[in-house]
Amino acid sequence: MATDDDLLLLENQLCFAMVTAARNVVSVYRPILAPLGLTHPQYLVMLALWERTPRALNDLAHELALEPASASPLVKRLESDGLVERTRSVQDERRLEIGLTEKGRALRARAVDVPRAVMASVGLDIGDVTALREALKPFAGSASVRG
Repeated sequence: MATDDDLLLLENQLCFAMVTAARNVVSVYRPILAPLGLTHPQYLVMLALWERTPRALNDLAHELALEPASASPLVKRLESDGLVERTRSVQDERRLEIGLTEKGRALRARAVDVPRAVMASVGLDIGDVTALREALKPFAGSASVRG
């Protein structure tokens, strides 16, 4: 049975474990994504666009649990790298749509190996990753859940 003192030990804090794990996960991805010319946040944008394109900037930001003001610089950098293009919607000029360029679509073929490389780097298989992701769902929630 945990004592009050045990409950307040840093090593027993879920929040601390999750924050350090998140930082370390990004560190694992960094060298794997470098040959693709992507940072981890840019990789997440590309994943969302490989699933469905074009997307409105606001929809993309929501999907990634970001504010549009945070997503916009990511998109601009991907655009300057020739991976995405920003256009105004024909139906609504206020709506900025983000779509993949041919170069951005082609990058997907190289990115297919990223998940395998990450799993190999940390010694997990797809079953382990699935179980871990499921265990985190109460904390991650949907993209609309932001603190």
